[in-house]
Amino acid sequence: MTVTTTALDIDRLIDDPDTRIIVCCGSGGVGKTTTAAALALRAAERGRQTVVLTIDPARRLAQALGLRELGNQPRQVQIEGFEPKGELWAMMLDMRRTFDDMVRAHAGPERAEQLLANPFYQTISTSFSGTQEYMAMEKLGQLAATGEWDLIIVDTPPSRSALDFLDAPTRLSAALDGRMIRLLTAPAKAGGWGLRKVVTAGFSMFAKAVSTIIGGQLLADASAFMQAFDSMFGGFRERARKTAELLRSRGTSFLVVAAPEPDALREASYFVERLSDENMPLAGLVANRTHPVLADLSATAAMSAAEKVESSAPLATAVLRLHADRVALAARENRLLARFTKAHPEVPIVRVPALPSDVHDVGGLRDIGDRLAGDQDT
Repeated sequence: MTVTTTALDIDRLIDDPDTRIIVCCGSGGVGKTTTAAALALRAAERGRQTVVLTIDPARRLAQALGLRELGNQPRQVQIEGFEPKGELWAMMLDMRRTFDDMVRAHAGPERAEQLLANPFYQTISTSFSGTQEYMAMEKLGQLAATGEWDLIIVDTPPSRSALDFLDAPTRLSAALDGRMIRLLTAPAKAGGWGLRKVVTAGFSMFAKAVSTIIGGQLLADASAFMQAFDSMFGGFRERARKTAELLRSRGTSFLVVAAPEPDALREASYFVERLSDENMPLAGLVANRTHPVLADLSATAAMSAAEKVESSAPLATAVLRLHADRVALAARENRLLARFTKAHPEVPIVRVPALPSDVHDVGGLRDIGDRLAGDQDT
């Protein structure tokens, strides 16, 4: 199957001063965090003031950058022998701390302390559906608002969660807006009857979301939280709206990262379609960990040659059979990527050959960066 693809020029993307945000998304285990870090390192080396934000709790990014840990505020990366034209900063999202900071920014000092001490708040700030994705967007908005970096690279959760990343403002706003606020503020306004009404009509609606809080104190805590939160909800929602607009702006580009495997490419295809539906700016697909053929010898010819020298040259036989397996693997990957391209002919692709081992340091990240920007033939 021969399908013409458009090459994704990574250096052109990261060198473009109009590119201010790159969001890396894809299913789990495809090298998304490594791709984000390699892009950030390469961009800094080429003169961009770059910060990379990871939502990956595995801390692989910190390890690869030679840091013991990353916090909720950007930390400049200083590496021996690393003299970039720009700067490289890195951070890892702390969901609870980001939520706390947002409360302090939108509420007065007294009200903020009431909210932060509320047991209901302490639950939803870490476990409410959509909180992590919303706080990732909040942190992205904060980084963009400072103007300290001219390129922000975001490493998102695995692809279904990355879709939640797009939905987070709407979902969390809807959960904390309208009827729920009126329901939970009713007990304090209506006395005991209001409390009984909430227990009857509203308990099942939010009990699952706050399953770690039990007993009669739940409703009182929830009511107190909502009354305090109601006054700052407008700012909360407005920030979400602005960040959603930021994701749709000309300065933002989405990179979908996928391995040349059926499940990963199926997720990539789904995400490409969703980005198109949402009018999100897609830069292209990174086909990660591919296995290009290293010699112009067909699998059939390699196996035939292996049979001829099997008794006299065991090492040559092993190499020829290994090459035949590699040709078969490359052909399978080509078919899968051709199928993706046939479905999405407008999506540029760059293939990144697999490294012989996992990336653990800056040298490995540089190698990935070189491969991202290397031979673009697909």
